[in-house]
Amino acid sequence: MTTLTGRALGTPTVYTGRTTSWPMVAATSIGGVAVVLMGQQTSAGWGPLAIPLALAALGVLANVLTSSSVRATAGPNGFTVHWGVVGWPRCSYALEQIERAEVVDLAWWKVSWGLWWTPKRTCCTLRSGPTVRLTLRNGRTVTVTVPQPADAVEAVERALGR
Repeated sequence: MTTLTGRALGTPTVYTGRTTSWPMVAATSIGGVAVVLMGQQTSAGWGPLAIPLALAALGVLANVLTSSSVRATAGPNGFTVHWGVVGWPRCSYALEQIERAEVVDLAWWKVSWGLWWTPKRTCCTLRSGPTVRLTLRNGRTVTVTVPQPADAVEAVERALGR
């Protein structure tokens, strides 16, 4: 996690932070492989099992590459969220789109444990606790897990001139 803070008037503040959830990646990967193994008939042998196991391995790889972490950047260029090792999928919100940024305490039962999108909200959360919530001018909310949410909110607020 890096926070570059300019306290002088007119100096931009940029926040960047990464939240990683390897236990969740491991749990979902093990669960996927277990489902494939349970779906096979025990008397069928290993031949028919090769294709489902290859697909499960591909699923585990996709899980690691896209769902292992959330990297967020906030500052004069708005708020950007990158997922996983390769930074995809990615969501960007320009400053002109952001009406309000705040720190909210996310209860464990409200965590999406990944990327969740609906017409009214986007959730990029990997854990409970303090998170950043953006309210966009069109009424959508965006909730993102970051290590220091207060610093991310400060970077957005300073960029907005507040």
